[in-house]
Amino acid sequence: MTSANDVVNAFVHPDSYVTLHYRIEPLTGAAAGTAFVDTFLDRPATLQMGVGQWAPGIEALLLDRPEGDHFTVDLPAAQAYGDRNPELLRWISRAEMIQNAPPGTEFETGDMVEFVAPNGGRYSGVLKTLQDDSALFDFNHPLAGIDLQVEIQILGVL
Repeated sequence: MTSANDVVNAFVHPDSYVTLHYRIEPLTGAAAGTAFVDTFLDRPATLQMGVGQWAPGIEALLLDRPEGDHFTVDLPAAQAYGDRNPELLRWISRAEMIQNAPPGTEFETGDMVEFVAPNGGRYSGVLKTLQDDSALFDFNHPLAGIDLQVEIQILGVL
């Protein structure tokens, strides 16, 4: 029998909603030590497990962990957001770019452009090279190919 003073921790399951703080930063390169995202500085996030809101390798770190757990893990790129896939670099015509952007958009290297998929969904790519009639886009996840350090503090589990 538990009393009102007993603490019962919930554990993260494959379909849980998890409220947490998290920080993700690269382990190497020019951006090493600079967080891509850090909810410890602002407010926590609530994410649902099993629906693709996390990279599978990061989501796997949460499974079966108790509410209140706080940990830091170094992840190789392949386990985090995957290795960079050269097949996800694509040349897109200027006509298609214009069709997917707001009227009058000026395109510059580094821009993220959202495209409409044949099924009506949306996907984003980063503009890498711009030519008169076409542009090279990178459709890899922005963190693909990067070894990461992930810090997570689980605040609540439903």
